[in-house]
Amino acid sequence: MKADPWRQLRLLDLQAIDTRVAQITHARRTLPVLAELADLEGKARLIDDQVVRARTALDDVQREVRKAEADVQLVRDRAARDRARLDSGIGTAKDLVALQHELESLARRQSELEDVELEVMERAEDLESDLANLTAGRDRLSERIAGLEADRDVSLAAFAKDEAEVTRPRADIVAGVGPELVALYDKIAASSVTGAAALRQKRCGGCQLELNPVEIQRIRSAPEDEVLRCEECRRILVRTPESGL
Repeated sequence: MKADPWRQLRLLDLQAIDTRVAQITHARRTLPVLAELADLEGKARLIDDQVVRARTALDDVQREVRKAEADVQLVRDRAARDRARLDSGIGTAKDLVALQHELESLARRQSELEDVELEVMERAEDLESDLANLTAGRDRLSERIAGLEADRDVSLAAFAKDEAEVTRPRADIVAGVGPELVALYDKIAASSVTGAAALRQKRCGGCQLELNPVEIQRIRSAPEDEVLRCEECRRILVRTPESGL
């Protein structure tokens, strides 16, 4: 492939742009805030699962509380009716004795049910406290995540602005270099980040290796418009006044 020396030198401008874009891309992907966000979002998901389990457990216990309250109320209502009948004195002596015995039995049953009710209510209070703590922790975590997201967005906007400024002249450079040479450059850059490197002091600016004497002699003998490739990294090798030829 032939390309005039000026066009080849413009490849170095393209290389500088693409190198800077690669640096911006790397910096954007490795923002410390992204790792922190990922960690906090993972913790938030765990807390969300705990909140769901706590709410489910609380709902179950609250149903137990309502049942315990209903059971106690049934016994109280039955005892109230029996007490009213006993106080009225209506009925045979045998009936009144039976009512007295039933009241005593209902009193013991009520005491047992009230103990159950108290135990269930205590469990409900513990679960309510756990749920409140989890919810408060989730709210604090959400605030922290929101703050980090704002920081992330500011950083990403700055990177986008830098990238736009860096790449602004690229289209003009590409047009000046020509489609055939740019196609070769892009093909190489797809696997090497940049497709061209300057030859300075007999050293490839891409792989940073010094060329051997045979290769230097070959480059010296090559026409100025010949597109050369580094034998090691296969980048387009651009001759410069500092090539050391």
